[in-house]
Amino acid sequence: MSKATLKTVLELGPIAAFFIAYLLLRDRTYMIGGTEYTGFILITAGFVPLLMLSTFLLWKLTGELSTMQIMTLVLVVVFGGLTVWLNDERFFKMKPTLIYLIFAAALGVGLLQGKSYLRSVMGKALPLDDRGWMILTQRFCALFFGLAVLNEIVWRTMSTDAWVNFKTFGLTAAIFVFFILQGRLFKEHGTEQDS
Repeated sequence: MSKATLKTVLELGPIAAFFIAYLLLRDRTYMIGGTEYTGFILITAGFVPLLMLSTFLLWKLTGELSTMQIMTLVLVVVFGGLTVWLNDERFFKMKPTLIYLIFAAALGVGLLQGKSYLRSVMGKALPLDDRGWMILTQRFCALFFGLAVLNEIVWRTMSTDAWVNFKTFGLTAAIFVFFILQGRLFKEHGTEQDS
């Protein structure tokens, strides 16, 4: 297995495992220590250490972690822990909202200072000129804010099944489509020279 493939597996594996476990355990309840837990709560209890392990292995493999990966891990540990400890799945459902709001706020603060914090995170992957980075940062800021609002609407108004599908596929698809729609920006503001 190549290093790039292993990196992708470590990044996406925990999400796939969460989804598969949810499909298998969603309708079950378990009595542990006199307390009844839903399958969702137990899956969350397993997801937290799995994400910690995959993040550690990713760090060992690449020698670095992005700010986004670290923030995600911290929020998963905190909100996953609250979900299990308080036996309340709402905390885990709020986690994406907080992640996206934090990222939107951080990018927004940078924009107010005339800086692109996104460039410091993704600069190696996307060769853009200064104006391109500012435009992309503005768009990412709006995307993250929109995803935070959308997550709140979905988890508060729809079933857990709908939220899990939205979290697993909808958010991923939204980010994928967002990048596709940036093609013109990459073309107009790209700095990589053709060989």
